[in-house]
Amino acid sequence: MNEDKCSAMKKLQEISFVLDELRLFLDTHPFDKEALGCFENYRSEREKALSEYETAFGPIESYRVKENTTWTWVDDPWPWEGVI
Repeated sequence: MNEDKCSAMKKLQEISFVLDELRLFLDTHPFDKEALGCFENYRSEREKALSEYETAFGPIESYRVKENTTWTWVDDPWPWEGVI
């Protein structure tokens, strides 16, 4: 896997991990304004990282394929192939 793709996937995974942890915290602290703000910031950051990844390397999930003439999901290695 090329280094740029691996780096972009790692960034996306790191942000997703933070969001998962914040979500778990918010499950038990639903009124914590600081945590809610952090969640929103990381959610926006993840959306940006996801958009950058997909622009450079294609969709990361099959339901994000944006083609209506052919099923392009199978054209390239899947996002998890070759990730260390």
